[in-house]
Amino acid sequence: MNLPNKITMLRVVMIPFFVVAMLVDTIPYHNYIAVAIFIIASLTDTLDGYIARKYNLISNFGKFMDPLADKLLVSSALICFVGLGSMPAWVVIVIISREFIISGFRLVASDAGVVIAASWWGKSKTVSQMVMSILLIVNFSGTVIDLIEQIMIYLSLVLTVISLVDYLAKNWKVMNDGNM
Repeated sequence: MNLPNKITMLRVVMIPFFVVAMLVDTIPYHNYIAVAIFIIASLTDTLDGYIARKYNLISNFGKFMDPLADKLLVSSALICFVGLGSMPAWVVIVIISREFIISGFRLVASDAGVVIAASWWGKSKTVSQMVMSILLIVNFSGTVIDLIEQIMIYLSLVLTVISLVDYLAKNWKVMNDGNM
């Protein structure tokens, strides 16, 4: 297993520690531990991709596992937010559903030998979800912070839907005949 794949697997291993830190409020400073784990895990995504591209260590395992690790991390955070009452369940369902739909599309495209790159909308969605998650994990209280958290939740939702529509519109042909 090459270094980028080990980093990806480290991200997966960090997820249960993140969830425990999120949900066990008897751990001192649990929110700060959770946000540190979340940020480090998120940064490993950038690191493993950079190393894989720079040193030509791209592998089939990495192509499969890297996006899966990202989806597991974000989905874990979103589900914790529902459990803690920080986010409405329907918003989380929409966001996670988008990830399943895109994963399915990528699988069909991959079978046809087509690689579909992330769009600007998809990258914006990811950034908004990361910022939203960090704010919700730290959970500062106050009218302004609460308002910013709510804005980030619905901005993430809107960008999720826009990125899904953009993705489907640009790549629908792959579903029709298996190629672009």
